[in-house]
Amino acid sequence: MSRTHLVTGAASGIGKATVERLRAAGHRVIGADLKGADICADLATAEGRAELVERVAELTGGRLDAVIACAGLSQFSPLTVRVNCFGAFATLTGLRPLLAAGTDPRAVVISSVASVHPADQAIVDAVLSGDEDAAVAAAQAAADRGEGHVIYGSSKQAVARWLRRTAVGEEWAGAGIPLNAIAPGTIVTPMTQPMLDDPEMRKVVDASVPMPLHGHATPEQVAPLLEWLTSPANTHVTGQVVFIDGGADAVLRGDGAW
Repeated sequence: MSRTHLVTGAASGIGKATVERLRAAGHRVIGADLKGADICADLATAEGRAELVERVAELTGGRLDAVIACAGLSQFSPLTVRVNCFGAFATLTGLRPLLAAGTDPRAVVISSVASVHPADQAIVDAVLSGDEDAAVAAAQAAADRGEGHVIYGSSKQAVARWLRRTAVGEEWAGAGIPLNAIAPGTIVTPMTQPMLDDPEMRKVVDASVPMPLHGHATPEQVAPLLEWLTSPANTHVTGQVVFIDGGADAVLRGDGAW
């Protein structure tokens, strides 16, 4: 049965691979990104977020079966928090009414194995309180201290915690809409390729994200998981952060977390 999906971050990386896989399976997919997509919108801004929701409603007639929020950044700047957290949250909450009108609705957002790394608590707390200005200020403070590298992991930890709080609520689980996250390890994408091409940076990446099973992954190896999580076959998986990381989480946290 053909379904209607919305995928953000659709022009590259995991988002692009997911769009291609879903379309090959016969589904209708609306892609959103800054450029090169069906909908071009900047999820770092309130205007872009509102435009995304408005355009999706127009294109679907107000009914949507699945949302896959892939759009994300790894910059050492507050922009990462704006897109990874508030852009993703606005996408999911803004499109939830369209999902509620759809058939077997499902939604997924992207976290990361970086979510288990030490985080800047000020960033995480501000995100979870819904205060975008405070979150941006905290991220800028981290960058000013020379700790911009913690911004990405902090944003993804906030995504994971927001997901856990949100998925079991009345508007999601109570409405029969599974909401999950995936946590990829190192994926070979335009975002990561520059680091992987630098031998010294590659050592840093592999030390922080050890992947004993098959090493680095491609976007095409992640897309099947997103396809299943947003399919009608997923009836009871919700509120979960599903690691697709070649074993990195198990190496980093051992058997004390499950």
